[in-house]
Amino acid sequence: MEVKQIKKSQGAASTIILILGALLLIVVVIVFFVLKTAATKKTAEVKKEESTTVAEPPKPVYETTIGDVRFILKSAQDLGNTIVGTYQGKPKSLVSTEKYIKVVIGAQNKGKFDLDKGSWGIGRIVDSDGRYFVSVDDQARWFLPNPNLCGILLKPEFEPIDCMRLYEVSKGSTSLKVEVIFTKKGAKPQTSLMDLLVE
Repeated sequence: MEVKQIKKSQGAASTIILILGALLLIVVVIVFFVLKTAATKKTAEVKKEESTTVAEPPKPVYETTIGDVRFILKSAQDLGNTIVGTYQGKPKSLVSTEKYIKVVIGAQNKGKFDLDKGSWGIGRIVDSDGRYFVSVDDQARWFLPNPNLCGILLKPEFEPIDCMRLYEVSKGSTSLKVEVIFTKKGAKPQTSLMDLLVE
């Protein structure tokens, strides 16, 4: 009698262990599929978010600071292919097969000490194709203010000083940028590009 009871209890224990093992296996499989589904859903949401997020183009730069100098675009004007003015009371003109651009940039000393004459200025213009254009100030000096204040000594926190330059650029040039320059004593010149909103 005792042997039958032992066999019955061993059989019952084996059955319970098999049932528990099967249940555990079912739970593991269900957890695996739930986690996999959640991960797939999350990946799909991230991909959808990435595809709907459009990369914004960089915003134009009309103001920048290099070292202690804050540069501000005051104006950029398309003068066409002819500049007309007077020099010593006589009419003068400058004609191009392309076009002239007049650029006015304000410069302000944001530091604590005077910035020496020649420590700042406006450099070349560059277009969307990477073509560089230098100023034609030497040829067009009678169209510039006299005195032209480009590079003048800057005192701390005074109102911005205007610097005007004239450039001859290609008719096909687009997305123009102007180079602004600051040179700290004994250091290499630092440059930055500012967008030109040409009128």
